[in-house]
Amino acid sequence: MRTKFIGAVMLLFLAAQTFAQDFQKTKLGVKANVQSMDIEVQFFSPSIVRIVKSPEESSLKKQSLSVIKSPEHTELAINEENNTVHLKSTSLQVDLNLKTGKVSFSDLQGLPFFTEKDYGTQFTVTKDADKNTYSVRQAFMLGKDEVIYGLGQQQNGKMNQRNQKIYLSNQNTKVCIPFIQSVKGYGVFWDNYSPTTFTDNKQETSFDSEIGDCSDYYFMWGGSGDGVVAQMRDLTGQAPLMPLWVYGYHQSKERYKTQDELLSVVKKYRDLKVPLDGIVQDWQYWGKDSLWNSMSFDPVTYPDPKGMVDKVHQLKAHLFIVVWPGFGPLTKQYSEFKEKNMLINFDTWPPQSGAKPYDPYNPASHAIYWDYLNKGVFSLGTDGWWLDSTEPDHINIKDKDFDQSTYLGSFRSVINAFPLEHVGGIYDSQRKTTSAKRVTIFTRSAFAGQQRYAANTWSGDVVSTWPTLQRQVPAALNFSLSGIPYWNADIGGFFAGAFNQGGSAKNPEFQELYTRWLQFAAFTPMMRSHGTDIPREIYQFGQPGDKTYDVLAKFINLRYSLLPYLYATAWNVTHHSGSIMRALFMDFEQDKQVYDIGNQYMFGKSLMVSPVTKAGQQEQAVYLPAGTLWYDFWTGKTEDGGKSITTVTPIETLPLYVKAGTILPWGPKVQFAEEKKWDNLEIRVYPGADGDFTLYEDENDNYNYEAGKYTEIPFHWDNKSRTLTIGKKKGDFAGSLVNRKFNIILVNGDKGTGAQLSKQADKVINYKGAAMAVKI
Repeated sequence: MRTKFIGAVMLLFLAAQTFAQDFQKTKLGVKANVQSMDIEVQFFSPSIVRIVKSPEESSLKKQSLSVIKSPEHTELAINEENNTVHLKSTSLQVDLNLKTGKVSFSDLQGLPFFTEKDYGTQFTVTKDADKNTYSVRQAFMLGKDEVIYGLGQQQNGKMNQRNQKIYLSNQNTKVCIPFIQSVKGYGVFWDNYSPTTFTDNKQETSFDSEIGDCSDYYFMWGGSGDGVVAQMRDLTGQAPLMPLWVYGYHQSKERYKTQDELLSVVKKYRDLKVPLDGIVQDWQYWGKDSLWNSMSFDPVTYPDPKGMVDKVHQLKAHLFIVVWPGFGPLTKQYSEFKEKNMLINFDTWPPQSGAKPYDPYNPASHAIYWDYLNKGVFSLGTDGWWLDSTEPDHINIKDKDFDQSTYLGSFRSVINAFPLEHVGGIYDSQRKTTSAKRVTIFTRSAFAGQQRYAANTWSGDVVSTWPTLQRQVPAALNFSLSGIPYWNADIGGFFAGAFNQGGSAKNPEFQELYTRWLQFAAFTPMMRSHGTDIPREIYQFGQPGDKTYDVLAKFINLRYSLLPYLYATAWNVTHHSGSIMRALFMDFEQDKQVYDIGNQYMFGKSLMVSPVTKAGQQEQAVYLPAGTLWYDFWTGKTEDGGKSITTVTPIETLPLYVKAGTILPWGPKVQFAEEKKWDNLEIRVYPGADGDFTLYEDENDNYNYEAGKYTEIPFHWDNKSRTLTIGKKKGDFAGSLVNRKFNIILVNGDKGTGAQLSKQADKVINYKGAAMAVKI
């Protein structure tokens, strides 16, 4: 008996010794083998943790396409207790269960944030293009009433993304980003590029990817909506600043067919004195479909492309040119990419053309693509890119198409990262070519990290209906909450053929829809009119004095009045990881009533917008978040927050409210963004709370701001003393204003009529860069 007892003690001792070696400390955290899986916990910063699990240790070395952050040195306290390894940074605690492999996250006091499900990691052996690999699934547990956002741009009309099953595979109108963030203040990025099913039900929340050698996700603690977005940008890249002109108004249609037609549109806007900064050339400027995307101009319809570009510039406008990832079979690009095995062999747009997409996953393809684009288009002096079909379009679909080889593996395994790689190649190539002109892109699809490539994603070829317009608002907000700040939509919707029978642009039903859509677009990061079936230029809707025309002109002009505010907001995006379109919970997280509001949002941190998205609507319920006083932008009337009100919505207005404490700069009346310097700005102060604003200026369209060539002027309103303090100007750049005038207006019920306040300025200040304070 004694021998058996000693043997049992020895076995227990040896088992304990073996267990003690089941995890190892690493430079970034710990690694362990649990449930036949290699697991690593890697701290990229005190607030960002990567969890990677795989049945094969080699898969732990995967290189991310989205993540560009290098791990910071992070001080960690690591200890093991009761089969659990505890890792503590200065921001959070991570627990790894050495029996089940479950990883959970909590604050430093142990209050839970987020947790995996026990035994929630699953690998299933599968075939991918005749290669043995895995499908991978990771399950988590959320709080019963926890609200989550993100997943890119889903056209489901929902703000809260709970209780859904969504197939995440990029396609026209649907942008799929496997990222969620919670009202609890954390975010999770599932780093996988294959088609993935997101499921949330009473049992669990999971990501289930068709292809994956490992379960790979990043947990980030931000403490707030802004904080989570900031962590996602830290992880996947910051958003560069767009040129000032991009924040103006842009006209497009499917399509301008000659250079004379395109130039006539710009001239007409100038004659009408309606502001315009961008004109867009859509497809087939190259000629027949076999030459699809040749990046050259048809000499019959565009006989002088350089002269066309120069004339657009003489008219003080800018030119976007569309390019695609697919090439017609008679193009030089098709031949070169085919010769170098850089075509993906499936059919892309247009049908029956024989066009094939190139392989943007191959780094060598980027220089080839850009060489043609630079010589054929950019060297003419064009200003921006419309990157269409960046999912890309896939027609005549066959299962074997997804087995097609790319530089990084099967097309199936990397399909969702196509837009990231394509857009990134063009951005990087232009940056290498010149710093004199900021890269400007709008595109139809996106993936995590695409904000670092100056990409403004539009919502695709949506249909011109009221329900579609309604869905764009929560789609945009969830997209922004996924970490990408720049979004827009075709004003009026793309497919408008249903309105052709009623007089096209003169059809009263389409005019109402278009007007409401344009009002919404005035409060999005990019304001761009586009579509097919019905032309959208403002003069198609009437002439000055006609109601629809006048309302459209009013809101285009309003957009330009807000440019100083919008440009400062954009600088906050670039410099402080901010957001332009802001879900209400980002600014009012203490008010639970706002958590699932998807038809209102903040535009910047001061203006709350409630778009009208139903036909014939003459009044609308608006919720005013608690904790602040609100001003009706149009009347100056004030309302306390924390309640719903009903407001009238004639076609001339949309519900627009200003938060108390706002300092709102009001730009001059212009025909294009850079027509006048901001040397005589109106500064509107909305009393009722303390407030701050920083006026930002730079050289407008180069990258000198990255070298510190910009200025900031801080404003502070002290509500108690009724004092506006204008701080010392910080910084300098070529052409920076030395002397300027600020016309200060204290807004109240008598002086709140929108674009034209009814009284003169309360104070006029001559500002020369030194700090000063003014009592009002």
